[in-house]
Amino acid sequence: MAEFTPDAQTPARRGRGRRPADQVRAEILTAAGELLLAEGMAGFTIEKVAAHAGASRMTIYKWWPSKGALALDGYFTVVAPTLAFADTADIVADLTNQLVAFVHLVRDTTAGRVISQLIGQAQTDPELAAAYRERYSGPRRALAVETLTRAMARGQLRPDIDSESVVDQLWGACYHRLLIADLPLTEDFARTLVDNLIRGLR
Repeated sequence: MAEFTPDAQTPARRGRGRRPADQVRAEILTAAGELLLAEGMAGFTIEKVAAHAGASRMTIYKWWPSKGALALDGYFTVVAPTLAFADTADIVADLTNQLVAFVHLVRDTTAGRVISQLIGQAQTDPELAAAYRERYSGPRRALAVETLTRAMARGQLRPDIDSESVVDQLWGACYHRLLIADLPLTEDFARTLVDNLIRGLR
């Protein structure tokens, strides 16, 4: 991940010529994600993202209706490689690896602080709450449900399980320990969650 310099006062230098729209969009998303992880929501502004990406504010607002929408898309962009769902045809391994990766991301990097801020702010900001559901938690949930559905089709899980509830039981438990730190969020905890739950899914 490239280093973000939050005190930059001028746009990043770009080569001459008009950049393709897909490239501009990708650079805006990367800049947004890096700024968010560096400064949190308190330091996240459209102006800073535009400067780092070498794009205009008008261009950003054409694609993202609000600061929250851009922040969440940027966050998803930078964490997506870490949270990618592998499909090894072993549902226990896939769930365990994904949940352990999630724990390390939110516990050991600034991503945990950022997502906690976003969740907290979303409680009093309906626009951010909608963006969170549409641009982050919804897509993440869909990936998990798809993984569970494939496992059911392979006969690795019972065909009558409620995939949405399974997602809540696994990731919801991790978010609980992230946001209410009465007990530590650990790799062993993630592995235990999968082990305990999988017994009732077969």
